[in-house]
Amino acid sequence: MKVAFSVRDIASRIEATLPGSVAESGDQHLAVKPDALREACTFLKNTPELDFNYLSFITAVDYYDHFELVYLLNSLEHNHSLTLKARLYDRQNPTISSVVELWQGADFQEREIYDLFGIRFEGHPNLKRIFMWEGFEGHPLRKDFM
Repeated sequence: MKVAFSVRDIASRIEATLPGSVAESGDQHLAVKPDALREACTFLKNTPELDFNYLSFITAVDYYDHFELVYLLNSLEHNHSLTLKARLYDRQNPTISSVVELWQGADFQEREIYDLFGIRFEGHPNLKRIFMWEGFEGHPLRKDFM
C-alpha cells in the first residue's frame, strides 16, 4: 500500500531542521538550495518515518540560465517517493555535493552528469569522464555546446 504524504509537510520538516535550506515546495516536488543538498538528503534518508533509502535516478536539465538537478528518491519500507530538485546558477563552474556517500547508485549517474553537462560533484570518489574521452573539449548536453 502506498503511503500518502504531503511534499509541503516534508519541506517544513526539512526547513525546521535545516533553516534556510528549502528553495521551493509544491505538490509534486521539493527544491533545496545547492549548499544544503547533502544535509537535506541525509535528513530524508535517516529520518525513520521518511526513510528514503533508495535513489532511483539523478538527471540534469540545462535551462540556459541555470542547471537543474532532479533526484527521484524512494522509500522501500513506506512505499513512497519524492522528487527533489536543486538549481545551479553558476554556468562557468557548476558545483554541488555528491550523494554517493548516501546512495552508492549515484556513482555512475553523477559521473555521467559531470561528463555530459560539466557539473562537478564535490566529494565524489572517482569523478572522471565516463562516455567521452579524457581529452574531449566541452560537455555535449549543454545548450551552449558547439
